[in-house]
Amino acid sequence: MRVYDARAIRNIVLLGHAGCGKTSLAESLLYHAGATTRKGSVAERNTISDYHELEHERGTSVFASLLTFEWSSYKLNMLDTPGYDDFIGQVLPAMRVTDLGLLLLSAQSGVEVGTELLWQYAQRLSLPLALVITKLDAEQADPERVLQQARQRLSSDVVLVQYPIGTASGFRAIVDLLTMQMYGADQPGNPASPQPIPPEEQERAASLRRQLMETVATVDEELMEAYLSTEELSPEQLQKALRTALLQRQCFPVLCASAVRDIGISALLRFVTEILPSPLELPPARTSTGKPIPCDPNGPAIAFVYRVLSEPTLGDMSFFRVYSGTLRAGMELVNAQTGAVERLAQLYTVLGKKRTEISPLSAGDLGATVKLRNTHPNNTLCEKGIEPVELPPIEFPPPRVRVAVVPVKKGDEEKIGTALHQLQEEDPSYRVEHSQELRQIILHGQGELHLAVARWLLLHRFRVEAEFAEPRIPYRETIQKAAKGYYKHKKQTGGAGQYAEVHLLIEPYSEGMPDPPGLTVRAREEYDLPWGGKLVFLNCIVGGVIDARFMPAILKGIMEKMQDGPLTGSYVRDIRVSVFDGKMHPVDSNEAAFKIAGMMAFKNAFLEADPKILEPIYEVDITVPDEYVGAVMSDLPSRRALILGIESDGHYQHIKARMPLAELDRYATALRSLTQGRATYTQRFVEYVPVPPHLQQKLIEEHRAQVTEETS
Repeated sequence: MRVYDARAIRNIVLLGHAGCGKTSLAESLLYHAGATTRKGSVAERNTISDYHELEHERGTSVFASLLTFEWSSYKLNMLDTPGYDDFIGQVLPAMRVTDLGLLLLSAQSGVEVGTELLWQYAQRLSLPLALVITKLDAEQADPERVLQQARQRLSSDVVLVQYPIGTASGFRAIVDLLTMQMYGADQPGNPASPQPIPPEEQERAASLRRQLMETVATVDEELMEAYLSTEELSPEQLQKALRTALLQRQCFPVLCASAVRDIGISALLRFVTEILPSPLELPPARTSTGKPIPCDPNGPAIAFVYRVLSEPTLGDMSFFRVYSGTLRAGMELVNAQTGAVERLAQLYTVLGKKRTEISPLSAGDLGATVKLRNTHPNNTLCEKGIEPVELPPIEFPPPRVRVAVVPVKKGDEEKIGTALHQLQEEDPSYRVEHSQELRQIILHGQGELHLAVARWLLLHRFRVEAEFAEPRIPYRETIQKAAKGYYKHKKQTGGAGQYAEVHLLIEPYSEGMPDPPGLTVRAREEYDLPWGGKLVFLNCIVGGVIDARFMPAILKGIMEKMQDGPLTGSYVRDIRVSVFDGKMHPVDSNEAAFKIAGMMAFKNAFLEADPKILEPIYEVDITVPDEYVGAVMSDLPSRRALILGIESDGHYQHIKARMPLAELDRYATALRSLTQGRATYTQRFVEYVPVPPHLQQKLIEEHRAQVTEETS
C-alpha cells in the first residue's frame, strides 16, 4: 500500500445493534474496493473482520477490527465494531479515533436499544453520523417504518439522501438524491452505472430532494438565500452544504445498502470519500488542557494509543492515530504519561488479522506498531524534544456486573491475576480487583456476555482453568447503642507472663457528638477509615492505671478487630471507643498483652451494643421500552428495590430505583430476560443501610458455618 497524504484519508466506524449487518457490509465494501478477492460470510466464518476463533464460535463480533483498504484514489481506515452493549469497551475507542460513524439500521428491526445507546455515545463525543438502512432484501423489510422511528427516537434532522426501489424480494435499486440517478447492483470490479430515475419515481425523488435541500440550506445564510430565490441548489452547493451540516451534527443523512445483493455499495463508498472531509478539514483535536493540535504532517509527531492487543499469532500490537507530524520506523517517541522512551520498530497498516509494513504514517492516519513495552491504551506518544502533551483519555462506563474468579488448580492464582490484568489492558471496560476484604479476585464487567468472553479467553488463550463464583458482598458492621466491655488477659509461662486488663465504652459515632458523660478525655484520635466511616479513640484513663505507652497497642487491637467484625467478619465503621479503666503488672504487662485485651474488650462490648450489619445500596437507572415497563416494575420489589420514580424519554422510560448490591448482582441477566435484551441500566453506589433482621441472622449463621468449615 502506498503512502497517502491526509487529504486522501477517510476514517470511519461501523456502528449498530447486534445483527444489523455491520460485518456483512464491511465484507461487501472490501470486496468491491478490491481489497479481497472473495466476499466472506458470517455463516461460513470466513470474514475479514470477525477472524477470531471466539467470534466464529459465537457467530457475532466480539472485538473491534481495523480494516484499512484503498478505493479509487483514497485510503479508508474502517473500524468494524461489536453490536452488544457488553462490548462497549471495544466500541468507544473506535468512535474516539474516527471522523464519521455509519450507524446501521436493519430494515427489519429498525431502531433498537443498542442503536439509541450508540447514538448517545456519539452525541457525547460529537461524532458526526450517517445512517445506513441495511437488509432491504430481507422479508418484512420496512424502510419507511425505520425512517419514521429514526426521526422519532434519534433526531428530527434525519434526512434521506438515498431511498430504495422495492423491498424484500422486490428490492432492485436505490435512488441517489445527490446525483438524481438510480443505481442497481454493483458487479465485481464494476460499480453500478447510473441510470435514469423511472418515470413513476421522478415526482417522489424530486420531492425528497427538495426536503434534503431545505434541511441542509439552513447551515449557511448565502445558501438559504440562494435556495429561497431559485428553489434549487447546484450539485456543488448541495454537496458542500451536506458536508457542513453533517460535520456540525445539524443533519443525519440516510443511505441504503444491501450486502447480500451488492446494491448501494459503490454509492456508499462515493459518499464516504466525496462528502466526508479529510482529517485536514476537520476541527483540530485538543489536548487535556484544551490546546488545539493542528493536523499538520510537518508538525511535531503526536500519536494517541487507543487500543492494545496481544495475540499468539500476531504478537503485541499497539493501535494508534497520528494527530500531528509524521511517524517513521525507527523513530523514538516519549510517552507523555510515563516519560518512557519508546522506539517504533515497525509501522503497519492492518486489514483484519493481516498486517502490512509501511512507513511513514502521517497526521490523520491510523496504524499499528509492535513491542511498546511501557505504553498502554489512553497514552499519548510525543516527539522527543518537545514539551509533552496529553490527549484526553477515553472514558469508559462503570462496570455493571461482577464475579469472583477462583482457580481450579491450587497455585494458579498468579497466572489468573496476570491473565486478568492483560484482559483489562486490552479492554479497559473490565476492572480487576484483588479484594483483601472479600478475600477474592473480583472481575467487573459490562454484562454476562462480557464475563463469558473473559472466561473463554482465560481457558483458550491463557490456558488456565478458573471457576466463576458468586462474589461476596462487602457488608459493614456497626452498633446502635452504647455498651461497656471488659477483658483481662492473663497468661503465665515458664518465664515472664502476660498481663493486661482493659475497660472501655463504645458508642455509635455521629458528627459533633458530646464527650461521654462522667469521663475525662485526656487524648483524642480520629481516623477516617479506608473502607468508609470513622473511628474516634479517646484516652480517658485517670490515675495512671494504664501507662500511656500501652494505648497504641490497645488501639491496634481494636483496629484489627474492626477489620474482622464480630458478626460476619466484615469491616466495622462509625464507632467511638473510650478507654476509661484497667490494670497492668509491673513485670508481665507488655504491648502484646494490651493488644489482645483491647481487641477482646472491644468484641465483648460490640456484641452488647445492639450490633447491626449494613449492606451497600446502589441507585439504578433502568432504560426500558414502553412495552416492558410493567414487567420491570413488577420485578423490582422482589429484589428489595425501592422505586424512586419514572421519567419518559421518547419511546423509552427511565425507571429510577435503589437496590441492594446483593440483589443487583446478576440483575443484567434478569433484565435481559424480562425485556428480550432491549433494556439496559446504569448503577451508582449511594450508601450503606441496615439489612432486614431476618437476613442479618442468616448472614451471621452463614459466617459461623464458614468459620467452622475453615478451622475444622
